[in-house]
Formats: sequence, C-alpha cells, structure tokens
Amino acid sequence: MRSPSKRVAIVHDFLYCYAGAERVLEQMVNVFPDADLFSLFDFLPPHERGFIQNKPVRSTFIQKLPFARTRHRQYLPLMPLAIEQLDVSEYDVVISSSYLAAKGVITRPDQLHICYCHSPVRFAWDLQHQYLNEAGLTRGIRSLLARAILHYIRNWDMRSANGVDLFLTNSHFVSRRISKVYRRDSTPIYPPVDTDWFTPGGKKQDFYLTASRLVPYKRIELIVDAFKRMPDRKLIVVGDGPEFRRIKARAGANITVLGHQPAEALRRYMQGARAFVFAAEEDFGIVTVEAQACGTPVIAFGRGGSTESVVEGVTGLFFRQQTTDAIIAAVEEFEADEAGWDPAVIRSHAERFGAARFRDEFRTFVEARWAEFRTARLRALAHMGPLLAAGDRAWPAVDDSTGDLEPLFATAAGGERFS
Repeated sequence: MRSPSKRVAIVHDFLYCYAGAERVLEQMVNVFPDADLFSLFDFLPPHERGFIQNKPVRSTFIQKLPFARTRHRQYLPLMPLAIEQLDVSEYDVVISSSYLAAKGVITRPDQLHICYCHSPVRFAWDLQHQYLNEAGLTRGIRSLLARAILHYIRNWDMRSANGVDLFLTNSHFVSRRISKVYRRDSTPIYPPVDTDWFTPGGKKQDFYLTASRLVPYKRIELIVDAFKRMPDRKLIVVGDGPEFRRIKARAGANITVLGHQPAEALRRYMQGARAFVFAAEEDFGIVTVEAQACGTPVIAFGRGGSTESVVEGVTGLFFRQQTTDAIIAAVEEFEADEAGWDPAVIRSHAERFGAARFRDEFRTFVEARWAEFRTARLRALAHMGPLLAAGDRAWPAVDDSTGDLEPLFATAAGGERFS
C-alpha cells in the first residue's frame, strides 16, 4: 500500500531580497513544490517572486507595522513573539530556513521539524562585540539597552533550538557553532550555487571585484581602505545595503561603488575580474563559489566557511587577519604568480557545489528522516493500542450525562475517595 503524501511547510526568516539564504530557499521549494511558505514578513515585489514560484506567503503581524518595509531591523525584539504566532499545526514536516527566528516556529511532538540553520544569530553570539563596536554601541544608555536586547535574543535563541528535531547546516564551521551554542549535533549540506549560470567567459580585465550586501560584518570597508592605499589597482564594489553611503564616501578615485547590479552584470564582472576579494568571516560564502565558477581566483579571509569553499594555492589564497595590511599583502602575493592560476581548475572545483547536488542531498536527508520519524510514530501508536484497549476495560466509564469524574478518581485512589 502506498503511504499517504506528507504535508510540508517551509518557514523562512523574512523575504525582501534575493541573497544567499534565499538561494537555499529557492532550491527547497524546487524539492518540495507543493509546500506552503511562511515568513515574518514578505516585501518581495511581483517581478522578484520567481524564485519562490510566485507562491503566496503567510506572514506575521510585523508585515503591517509602520515602516516595516524599510526599517524592519527596528522590530528585532518582536520577532521571537511574531514567529511563534505562525500556525503550522496542519503539516507533517516543518522545514525552517533560519539565521534569526524561523526555527522558533512552534510544532507538536508528532510533527518533524528540520532546521537548515545558516547560523546561530551571529550578532547575539560570537559577533556581539564586533556588532556593538561597529554600531557605536559600546557605552551609554543605548549600549545598555542593546545589550539587554541581545541577552534576551540569546536566551530565546537557545530555547527555540530545543524545538528543532534535526539540524542541517551550510558548513562544518556553522556545525561547530551549533555544537558550541546549542550543544546539538548537525549535518552539513553545502548550499546551492548556480554553476550553470556562473560560467567562465571573456578575457580578464584590469580590476579586482568584491560583491556583497553592504552590512558591517561583511567588512567591505577594509577592502576599500586597502585599495585606497593601492591607487594603481582598480576595485569594483557591487552591492547595496545600509552601509552603501558610508562605503561610497570613503572610496578613492580607483574604486567604483556600483550598488545593486542585475545578475547578468554581476556575472560579467566576475568573469572579467583579476580576482575576487572577500573579507568577511562568513558562514559559507556562496558569492566566493560563484566567482570560482566563473574561473576567477579568490582572495579571502582565512576563517569561517571560506576555508571550506576555497582551496588555498589552487583556487585562491587567504589572509589571516582582518586588516588592510593583510589584504594588501595578499594582493601582492597573488600578483607575484598571477599567471599560475588555472581558470579550468578553479571552475572544476566550484562545480561540486552545484544546485542539483544540493537538491539531491537535501531531498535524501528529509525523505530518510521522515521515513524514520513516521515509522517510529506508527510503532508508538501500535504499542499504545493494547494499552488503551486494556484501559477501556480496567477503568470505570465517566458518566456522560453528568461529566462525573468521581468514579475515575476513586479507582485511582485504590477505591478510596479523594478528600
């Protein structure tokens, strides 16, 4: 007999752009096209909804709060409460795609909750001090308030991890974070990279490239400052975000800050760049693999997920400190043997991170765990059957007309009435 199909819900933190986490979500939807989607809020414009197959998204009350579209970060303290209001009780399998709040969705014991954790909340855990320093929140009343909020977020983050049955991660680096923070085991499945789209093409040109959301922890300002000290080398910065004006203001004449670019333009820049420069301590760093898929070597900070996606001396090289001096030294090291980098070898390495590979690994994991979970659930029900039947014979019936529970209590007390 064929087993009934499972009902799947996918919960994503929030939807307002198409970045690394959304690339993972896209492939989750491809694996489970009948799944329903949930999110804290959904501000995707109509022309950018293709990656979720134009599905409707059930959102929370944050969707309707003032200025949520442009200043949603101000509602961070409300996000734990909001995600807990999403009702996913009708589903068999709940998949959360989480780097902030999605894993906190409430599930029943007879539901399987699998979390693909992009990272525990970075700015509340190991990156807290970096976040406070870069935000200018090191002293005063605002600093005290921020620290209190982060303390609350840490406590809630730890509690919400207890509601997850199985953790998946995007790298061994994040698995170590989860072990440290949640004391839980996890299984790494590297995120999908569209190696069919990002391909080598054209001739290399005289510029370096970095591309990222312009937020503090990406450390784009370090790259910009390093190239300001190398005025004979050109740098192109692709990306948008709250740091855009600050980055653009500190750029030198040899640095072009372009803002957000269409996919075609980003691919063209990746194909033409001498090297891709990356300064963040990233969970994985899909963008570095996209550059490698274009045959472009990577100069990256040697900590975090980049150490799993870049092969030192083969597809790129690392600098060991997040300083301008370290970046300058790495660029000089790269140029000392620039002709030795083989685009075909770099491209071949990137292909192991393709989207088809992610879909196969993700589908296999979910289906296997669901089969195990369902079998265990059925066995538990089968085991309870005789006990329930015996209970029907052994326990006196409740009087349906009066709802009198006294005979039940009397039996439980060995025939003596509770006083």
